[in-house]
Amino acid sequence: MTTPGTGQLLFSFVRHWSRRAATHDASVAERGRLVLVTEAVAALHGRGRPPTVNAIAGEIGIDQSGASRLITSAVDAGCLTVTTGASDGRRREVSVTPAGRLVLRQAHAWQEEVFDELTAGWSEKRRRDFHTAMADLIARSDQVGG
Repeated sequence: MTTPGTGQLLFSFVRHWSRRAATHDASVAERGRLVLVTEAVAALHGRGRPPTVNAIAGEIGIDQSGASRLITSAVDAGCLTVTTGASDGRRREVSVTPAGRLVLRQAHAWQEEVFDELTAGWSEKRRRDFHTAMADLIARSDQVGG
């Protein structure tokens, strides 16, 4: 068996974590979807992009109707609010609520715990280098339209 190339390993890594999100526990899966859409809204807002339904769909990589359903669920759960755009009444803009910010803080804390478990035994330098490499890959991917 040959060793996978670095690009192949990168995409295997992405597929691995995508599969881990799938679960047979409906409440865990729903929580994951709430975090996904709430994180997308926060990320768009953080980059100064209006978090519209279409922008959220693009951020998550799904179609508009799928994004709309996720947004509706997150609104029902109290994580997001939807308002009509000030300049265009047809445009809906989405915001994270205080409850949504709490969900994100909890999700981020869990993500850090998982990273700590997975990298137990790594030096701080190796952790920092890995962090830097991931951030560089994300930034470069955004630049080249990945």
